[in-house]
Amino acid sequence: MAGRLVIIGAGQAAFALAAKLRGLKDMRPITILGAEDCLPYQRPPLSKKYLLGEMSFDRLLFRPEAWYAENSVEIRLSTPVEEIDRAAKEVVLFDGSRLGYETLAIATGATPRCLPDAIGGGLEGVYTVRNKADADRLATEMAPGRRLLIVGGGYIGLEAAAVARHLGLEVTVIEMADRILARVAAKETADAMREIHAAHGVVIREKTGLAALIGDNGRVVAAELCDGTRMDVDIVIAGIGVVANDGIAARAGIETANGILVNAMARTSDPAIFAMGDCAVFEWKGQRIRLESVQNAVDQAEAAAAVMVGGDQPYRPKPWFWSDQYDVKLQIAGFNLGYDETVLRPGGRENSLSTWYYSKGEFIAVDAINDAKAYVTGKKLLELGRNAPRDVIADPGSDLKALLT
Repeated sequence: MAGRLVIIGAGQAAFALAAKLRGLKDMRPITILGAEDCLPYQRPPLSKKYLLGEMSFDRLLFRPEAWYAENSVEIRLSTPVEEIDRAAKEVVLFDGSRLGYETLAIATGATPRCLPDAIGGGLEGVYTVRNKADADRLATEMAPGRRLLIVGGGYIGLEAAAVARHLGLEVTVIEMADRILARVAAKETADAMREIHAAHGVVIREKTGLAALIGDNGRVVAAELCDGTRMDVDIVIAGIGVVANDGIAARAGIETANGILVNAMARTSDPAIFAMGDCAVFEWKGQRIRLESVQNAVDQAEAAAAVMVGGDQPYRPKPWFWSDQYDVKLQIAGFNLGYDETVLRPGGRENSLSTWYYSKGEFIAVDAINDAKAYVTGKKLLELGRNAPRDVIADPGSDLKALLT
């Protein structure tokens, strides 16, 4: 039997790695070290169904506690790791104790960027949402009629806006860029999502930055925007991106670059150490990327598990994402990095459309808003390595399924 695998982190990638190894009948000792006090759980529903009270926390767990004992997976909760001693092949825990490993996996995820203390980010009532504790604190604040300011018009900010409107809050979203979703989606997708939010009463202010938050007795009460506007607020949510949790790797001398560098086998610069999920940076079509998605966390972890049991297949990501806002489902297949052309295709019903992305004539991604057929077709074309002719996509009367035959 192989020596101990230690997994730092207890999120989606960590669980997927342990579960896949057991699925492959690999019975090496596994220890998962989690900083939180709860079993591994799904994070995306935290800011949606869990915050809305529509899903209890036990339904977010990947598996109940008994699964870990039944599968001989040791899990230590409330156990942050302070250091990796590569020479000794040990990790140093928060209490100074050490745990040896033969193989180490780093699945530490990412941390939301916080608003700087210098502009009031440390005031009470200012939130980021990444874990259960964040969601639990925010839930106590989300009452009808309260005024919420969301800083950042990406997917996280817009999803928070949708939940808050559902709960009856007054919501304003500010975005420094020229438009919402500027980093992640084309103008066509952004325009459609802006209209949907406006129809639900959300005020979206683009080209608008935050100058300062103003407090009273330590609690946020107002915001001063970069254009000089002052607005009264009760709650602020920062949705300004995340930072890879690569510090523990960097301190150990493992190569990092806005994440932990890994090769196609998910190995770091130390061959005994793997990294996966939101904290890992890998090469994709000649570029270094870091994919922040459930799909990547699971698929990369499972690919690493196959390597650990002797496989030699490189990880070839087939990215897909989703975002639920109100009754709108935005589904994304592919990765639109480097696109130079888009084609807009109307869907078959209200608030239904898709944006198809091309790079030098090659189909690379699709955003589908309430259009499952466009999403499924685009995803399958990408998996098959087939192009999507632009004239066919632009013709709303064309049969997308014919592209698959």
